[in-house]
Amino acid sequence: MSLLTDLVNLNLSDCTDKIIAEYIWIGGSGMDLRSKATTLSGPVSDPSKLPKWNYDGSSTGQAPGEDSEVILYPQAIFKDPFRRGNNILVMCDAYTPAGEPIPTNKRCNAAKIFSHPDVAAEEPWYGIEQEYTLLQKDVKWPIGWPLGGYPGPQGPYYCGVGVDKAYGRDIVDSHYKACLYAGINISGINGEVMPGQWEFQVGPAVGISAGDELWVARYILERITETAGVVLSFDPKPIQGDWNGAGAHTNYSTKSMRSDGGYEVIKKAIEKLGLRHKEHIAAYGEGNERRLTGRHETADINTFLWGVANRGASIRVGRDTEKAGKGYFEDRRPASNMDPYVVTSMIAETTILWKP
Repeated sequence: MSLLTDLVNLNLSDCTDKIIAEYIWIGGSGMDLRSKATTLSGPVSDPSKLPKWNYDGSSTGQAPGEDSEVILYPQAIFKDPFRRGNNILVMCDAYTPAGEPIPTNKRCNAAKIFSHPDVAAEEPWYGIEQEYTLLQKDVKWPIGWPLGGYPGPQGPYYCGVGVDKAYGRDIVDSHYKACLYAGINISGINGEVMPGQWEFQVGPAVGISAGDELWVARYILERITETAGVVLSFDPKPIQGDWNGAGAHTNYSTKSMRSDGGYEVIKKAIEKLGLRHKEHIAAYGEGNERRLTGRHETADINTFLWGVANRGASIRVGRDTEKAGKGYFEDRRPASNMDPYVVTSMIAETTILWKP
């Protein structure tokens, strides 16, 4: 085993200029991540300098067998925390050979929205709170929970410390450091209300980079849980009953909101979000109706309401923002399995471009 570890940790820069690039893309379900590696002649820091690549879309549910080739366009580069050295992770989106984005490519439309002059001028910032649950491999039951049974009720687990309260901290801390190494702007982690559930935050990130960074952070977490022999779940309500669900609260601000008088801009933006509540809910993740029940720090899925410091609202405004008269707000509706390209661009489109 030590020989295997030694080989995995080989420093290639001692003997070659060649590097390994791991190309990452989103599979046919819209949530499954896929990746494969290629050798490059030397270090690359600009995604436009990377070659396009292809894969068998019929094996990912993204193309028919008789016309299975899907093309990967490199979009963002991160340092590889697994291979280290000059090796890289490459976030890609997927296109047909004719250059059309395939249906599961949500990045392409998001990039168009973020490149709109009105949106770019507002410099939209995002901070995404990604919740997730760690499950035992063979039984798909949260780690730390007795098999077929339940732990004590919620209360001691949120930001808890101790062997009977915090389950999986080694995975969480490994992920935290790996994301920092990769160049992802991960801003924190914490244990969540349900035992076995955790959260990490990505941001502030500007525009399309928020989606790129969250997807690669998810990829790194998938790889770490793979090594640890633990199943990673982004289900918005993994355990039925009196247990919190899992969301991806999305904090948002524009240049106008962050400037003097921004609180009025925030209120107008929230009003527009309320007018498009159904459209946003439809795009905010599958199974969200099991989470947005009006209980467990959520607003009912059919109700739109906002408030200051109200965690039972659709949109929460912080006390600091109210006091300063400028700042940001939090959209608490997105589910943990949402696509950040869809959510971030839709919030920008509704609040900046959409005319009621």
